[in-house]
Amino acid sequence: MKKLIGLALIALAFTACKFNNADKPKLPIMGNRDAVTKTINGKEVVDTVYQTIPDFKFVNQYGDTITQKSLKGDIYVADFFFTTCPSICPIMHRNMLNVYKEFKNMPDFKIISHTIDPKHDSVAVMKKYADKLGISGNSWWLLQGNKEQTYDLGQKSYLVAVKQDDGTPGGYVHQGWFVLVDKQKRIRGYYDGTDEKQVAKLIEDIKILRTEVNTGIAQ
Repeated sequence: MKKLIGLALIALAFTACKFNNADKPKLPIMGNRDAVTKTINGKEVVDTVYQTIPDFKFVNQYGDTITQKSLKGDIYVADFFFTTCPSICPIMHRNMLNVYKEFKNMPDFKIISHTIDPKHDSVAVMKKYADKLGISGNSWWLLQGNKEQTYDLGQKSYLVAVKQDDGTPGGYVHQGWFVLVDKQKRIRGYYDGTDEKQVAKLIEDIKILRTEVNTGIAQ
């Protein structure tokens, strides 16, 4: 698992672009990007189009359908887990509770946790899991849906490794990243969900993102 995390960090180092100014800190925009030529006022300019999280359709612990439209205007943190995970998930979600408690009353913030074992993790199972964690309301959604879509979303869009592996405890392997996504659905940060210091940094970065003004970057 640590090897996977290390490889992901190396990969992300080549795909991140950081913007700063003397007055306000700004977070990097991560993920893949394309250079696009546009004509503005009769002149050709090269603009950068950043990778965004595509639309999806899942069900949360209340049985409600959740899509990207449900997150319109929200900053959110995404992660991948399964309720019977015997290794990193309990640590991750114990740490995620700190994020939840900090921002649960903020109307423009969400947490979404995708189960990678949708066959077992039914709506009823996820609701029981949520109750055990002590989370309520609509600021933290546990999402269940098509397994292939979940894995595709994790690996291709969030750049988080998830797979079924019958040779490992629990039968699944996944990275413990908390992925910070802005209101334009762009990835703005990766944080090791098993590391309390990394999660504390995530909390501070969410505060930065909530106060971030127009960066001049193509939206």
